[in-house]
Amino acid sequence: MRLSLLLAMAEKVALPRGYRYGMNKPGSVADKIKNYPGIRRKRVVVEPIREEDWKVFQGDTVQILSGRKDVGKQGMVSQVIRERNWVVLEGLNVHYRYVGKTSTYRGTFVPSEAPLLVGQVALIDPTDRQPTEVEWRYTEEGERVRVSLRTGRIIPKPLEQREDGIIPEQWIDGLKDTSVEEALEKTYVPSLKTFQEEIMELKGIVETRTFRKSYWY
Repeated sequence: MRLSLLLAMAEKVALPRGYRYGMNKPGSVADKIKNYPGIRRKRVVVEPIREEDWKVFQGDTVQILSGRKDVGKQGMVSQVIRERNWVVLEGLNVHYRYVGKTSTYRGTFVPSEAPLLVGQVALIDPTDRQPTEVEWRYTEEGERVRVSLRTGRIIPKPLEQREDGIIPEQWIDGLKDTSVEEALEKTYVPSLKTFQEEIMELKGIVETRTFRKSYWY
């Protein structure tokens, strides 16, 4: 586990009042363009879903139940935006748009995956690869798991992936990585000595002379 994890935990983006969540990460350049100060965007009403009731996570395989395109197709969830009840599927529900269009340049025609509401998709039962409704239950060991209501099969939760694409459970520290224990280790020892005196003590320098006294008013 790298030191960047500790820095990411300490970093908090202060969101303005009336902030409207979108596809871009809060605080990014693209997000600031959509939510620059003074802009007034139409409020979006989102059906509240409690954190403990959320059932779809990044890495899950789901099937599209409704929508304008790709109905009945299955795909993997590549992004989850809980603030808008959105899920983005890899390679599905794609629309095309021009990026970087100006008066002298027509722009680049690029594909973009549009989000779907979480109610428009259903988890896939690993037993028969068919969509199913699920609910949270507890095993005999006390572990909270998702269970298919149709077959009773446990649908394991995928390993959580960080924003930089790293899965902490699968990460192996390298030679240049700083462990959490080393980062949290307290190595500084408070002292009333001056910087020069600490260097002299560290290097074994013996000085018989004394510094001239100075007074600060």
